[in-house]
Amino acid sequence: MSTISQILKDCRTGMDKSIESVKHQFSSIRSGKASASMLDSVKVEMYGSAMALNQVASVSAPEPRMLVVTPFDKTQAKAIEKAIRDANLGLDPAHQGGVIRVPMPSMNEERRKELAKVLHKYGEDGHIAIRHLRTNAREALKKLDSVSEDDVKHAEKELQKAHDDYIAKVDAAMKAKEQEIMAV
Repeated sequence: MSTISQILKDCRTGMDKSIESVKHQFSSIRSGKASASMLDSVKVEMYGSAMALNQVASVSAPEPRMLVVTPFDKTQAKAIEKAIRDANLGLDPAHQGGVIRVPMPSMNEERRKELAKVLHKYGEDGHIAIRHLRTNAREALKKLDSVSEDDVKHAEKELQKAHDDYIAKVDAAMKAKEQEIMAV
């Protein structure tokens, strides 16, 4: 049997996970220098299924403007190269002797604006996830039997406050990352 405090706790836990997910997505958007996490969102079609790039290759950033992807299975280098190119990150990988070099293009104003749009999409996804958690928790509160209406109303106010706090956290993280992207 759920209680008000359990519902609120579960909702906050879910919102914490949403914030972590959004921050992880933000880290995959490049700012000034190369980072191995930039390719975390890349999915490679291998062995009949879509696999995360870090499951099929190691990624390193030996230089500030270069990523090196080393496939675990050298025969899959072309598939990995294609996946990076198709990931809509604006990268142009080149396969050279068993490794894939991914030079970071210089950031022009147009590219910065494109990345800001991607950033805002990830931020909006975070907002949606948090709103869904609030809605689900609100429905769970309404289904409680042995609780007074006043307790439910109080819990809903607490839920709304948590929602607003987490939305503000997403917005703050988005603003910080946007400043990082737009910095020349």
